[in-house]
Amino acid sequence: MELPQSTSYSHSDLEAEHTSVQRQFRAAAAVALGLLGLGAVFYHAVEHLKWLDSFYFTTVTLTTIGYGDIAPKTDAGKLFTIFYVLVGIGTIAFFANLLVKNAFIRRELRRVKR
Repeated sequence: MELPQSTSYSHSDLEAEHTSVQRQFRAAAAVALGLLGLGAVFYHAVEHLKWLDSFYFTTVTLTTIGYGDIAPKTDAGKLFTIFYVLVGIGTIAFFANLLVKNAFIRRELRRVKR
């Protein structure tokens, strides 16, 4: 359910949207954490990075920070990273969008309750 552009929402519309966003948020969080875990396991096993470095690299990569201090060295690591970035950045962006949307809906719910 998409909220209309008007600033006057009914409480029931906001509650329904909030429920929907919460469900999507939980699913997106699970997928994002799964992707981070998958990447960390891969880089630990294939690139022989320490666990902390593996999680660090996946986080820096998927948030598009890309410091460059760690980079894949094997062909398998480079190929995995290509697809990992294509899938992961979209997932992280969707998750971030849901964070903002949830904050907006909660603010509107508080406003409507007054």
